[in-house]
Amino acid sequence: MFTPIKNVKVYEQVVDQIKKMVEIGELKKGDKLPSERELVSELNVSRSSIREALRSLEIIGLIECKRGEGNFIRKNFENNLFEPLHIIFMLEKSTSKDVMEVRQIIETESAALASKNIKNKDISILEDMLLKLKNCNDEKKSIDLDKKFHYKIAEMSNNFILLSIMNACSGLIDLNIKGVRDNIILSSDKKEELVKQHEKIFLALKNKDSSKAYSEMRKHMKFSNDNLLL
Repeated sequence: MFTPIKNVKVYEQVVDQIKKMVEIGELKKGDKLPSERELVSELNVSRSSIREALRSLEIIGLIECKRGEGNFIRKNFENNLFEPLHIIFMLEKSTSKDVMEVRQIIETESAALASKNIKNKDISILEDMLLKLKNCNDEKKSIDLDKKFHYKIAEMSNNFILLSIMNACSGLIDLNIKGVRDNIILSSDKKEELVKQHEKIFLALKNKDSSKAYSEMRKHMKFSNDNLLL
């Protein structure tokens, strides 16, 4: 199953072997790894090298450690990019405009994909969100509904990578949506326009009109960007 290791940077080679086993399907989501003692024996390396390898695999999000149970290949990878993207955002001193541009790329495409995959239950969920958004007078709840509306569309895209990126950017997107709405609620006309835009996106999705869903989401992103930069 494993190949003995006798070179420098031993822990990196342990990491590479486990990653390779995942790649070729020997290890699958949810599989339990051998114990540290078993890995030491099979790989012919020190326990410290095994522990360093396991820590590295946990940091990159490939495995998870369950206390008292052992180490497992992760089942859920949706939020694996969350921390790295936040660190990059802070280190690179990215702006709200950067986040808005990323949203435009992701969400226009997710709307187009969602229109092709939308089901009756999805239509009901979005319609309920929209109705609550139209009748909500509590801005904190409105922000939450707005966010859920956008994340639901990404979920409906049925594209795991797209949804993972959206989830990874969630903290940044949440702040972005709040920033947009903080400016918009100062004007009743703009607040009404914001609701209308969500309605148009919903109707395009309901009608399974891919190009319309794309264009309406793009208009919404432009409107949001314009108001974010006020």
